[in-house]
Amino acid sequence: MNIRHFIIAIAAVCILPACDTLSQLPVQVNLPAAENVIPSQAETASGLKEALVNGVSKGTITLSKPGSFFQNVARKILLPQEVREIEGKIRNNAVLNAAIGGQLDKAVKAMNDGAENAMGKAMPIFKDAIMNMSFSDAMGILRGGNGAATQYLKNTTSTALQQAFKPVIQQALNDVKITEYWNPIIREINKPLNKTLLGIKQDINPDLNAYVTEKATIALFQEIETQENAIRSNPVERTTALLKKVFNYADNQKK
Repeated sequence: MNIRHFIIAIAAVCILPACDTLSQLPVQVNLPAAENVIPSQAETASGLKEALVNGVSKGTITLSKPGSFFQNVARKILLPQEVREIEGKIRNNAVLNAAIGGQLDKAVKAMNDGAENAMGKAMPIFKDAIMNMSFSDAMGILRGGNGAATQYLKNTTSTALQQAFKPVIQQALNDVKITEYWNPIIREINKPLNKTLLGIKQDINPDLNAYVTEKATIALFQEIETQENAIRSNPVERTTALLKKVFNYADNQKK
């Protein structure tokens, strides 16, 4: 064996085991990170709708629980401003307090019970608006950050929601017999002698239906925003593969 053949043989002995070792190593494939996978238009729209439906569902369930308004300082529906302005005078006057004070307490409880009763009936109204969301709406919401989805619902459904919500609230108020408490209060306050005692000139006749509807709707939007922001900020809240894909991608776009 000449020197040239000897060198080739030595090289083969050294290289072949190395090749065998390399063949056992896992193949590295450069796949895109999950958060870099761009969701399709259909996935983006579906993901946003799923998130909103989840948020609305959780929000309505939370607010429909007994005591969710009356026992919560932040949500409790108080008497209308016109009545609150003279409530102190009523409480401090023995005659008026005896005639009206107890009814005021019952009215406050009934209004809050009515709002709670109406919450479960709000779901179809919001769901219909969510299902009609366009792709451009979905992309704007996805990139809009905290509260963007809730703001979209406010902008697109507030008027229609309140129009549809009022009869539901009215029925809820009827169910707790609010008129038994409210109408006597207004009639008593509007008596000429009592108006003189309270120092008011105009009759008080606030639309209690509209008042409770507005307060209940505000509380519902606040709760929906809380749920929306939880999905945006907490990956644990992204409970399906679609939510993970859509919101992980949105997170990555902020980096």
